[in-house]
Amino acid sequence: MGRAFELRKGRKMKRWSAMAKTFTRIGKDIVMAIKDGGPNPDSNSRLRAVMQNAKAANMPKDNVERAIKKATDKDTANYKEALFEGYAPHGIAILLETATDNNNRTVANIRAAFNKNDGNLGTSGSVVFMFDHVCTFTIKKEDITIDLEELELELIDFDVEEVFDDEEGVIIYAPFEQFGAIQSFFEENNTEILSSGFERIPTTTTKLSEAQQADVEKLLEKLEEDDDVQNVFHSMEM
Repeated sequence: MGRAFELRKGRKMKRWSAMAKTFTRIGKDIVMAIKDGGPNPDSNSRLRAVMQNAKAANMPKDNVERAIKKATDKDTANYKEALFEGYAPHGIAILLETATDNNNRTVANIRAAFNKNDGNLGTSGSVVFMFDHVCTFTIKKEDITIDLEELELELIDFDVEEVFDDEEGVIIYAPFEQFGAIQSFFEENNTEILSSGFERIPTTTTKLSEAQQADVEKLLEKLEEDDDVQNVFHSMEM
């Protein structure tokens, strides 16, 4: 197994643990997808992907409908996506994906979280090069009639990096720019996509002692609590 498998194994227990945070994140994704490509999932591939993720996260139908209604309201401001970079204690690189309707608030909150937890908010480009930007798909096992090696060979034209079996389904990792092509491939072949999204995988990781990990976790938890933060990535070995 490769980097993506190890990263997923290390994070999966925490990834969707805060249900309210998950629903907030998906709700913002719905608003951004509709503002960007309209409310019809048939013609909006980004919205289709978000709806799949909402289903996978067991997001209540009422929550989804509220997010759609909010997105179609002309008075609703769109969220702006921004990337923040910095360092946690002990030299751990941190990359944050945010979605906000008030950039000044987001910058202030993130800077305060770094400062209060012995970290440093960096400048643009300071750590992003330490992470590979990839897309990921979870597809239904029952739709796969060939073994994983054959599936990986079938997807070779999409530069797929890893294919592995997981209790949630079959997981595929590929370069970020291949997302649309892979999504279309599965849809055209009647393969059910259970969920999809993007990851930033560190090219190298740093192993810390338990005490050092605790220092980093304090900052990570504070950042993950922020409503404007969609995803937190880091280079600490899990």
